Amino acid sequence: MNQLKMAVIGLVCCFATTQFVQAQAKVAHINVQQLLSEMPEMIAANAELKKLQETYRADIESSYTELRNKFQQYQNEAAGKTAEENKKRADELQGYERSIQKAEQQAVQEMQKKQAELFAPISEKAKAAIDKVAAAQGYEYVYDASPGLGLLVANGKNLLPDVKKELGF
Repeated sequence: MNQLKMAVIGLVCCFATTQFVQAQAKVAHINVQQLLSEMPEMIAANAELKKLQETYRADIESSYTELRNKFQQYQNEAAGKTAEENKKRADELQGYERSIQKAEQQAVQEMQKKQAELFAPISEKAKAAIDKVAAAQGYEYVYDASPGLGLLVANGKNLLPDVKKELGF
């Protein structure tokens, strides 16, 4: 009977130890926002987006300048025109203003589409590198340590330098 108790206690201890070891998974962290912002591809993508944004902004500002000039011209000529002509001109200016606003909205949509198009492969590349480094170093969990994401204590291994090395920068 004593031997049976000892065997059961031994099995329970073995099982408890195994569960305890399995519960202690290797954990690391990485600031994904910092990684992405330092990736050369992201820097190039942001430069491309900024250039596109400046192009849209210049076109829209030019359209608004043209609208203001027409408004000023129509205002100066209003005294010599009939009420019907002035109404027609006012409608024309309102239509032109609406088309500028529509162009602004389209520009915002195009910028968002282009941003998604440029950032998606960069994010995938970063994730693949994080996965590769974590697997190579035996980490089961990698937390995103970007500010505001809820990671309060980061005493584990920081994978940022290793992932940067994996990505070649």
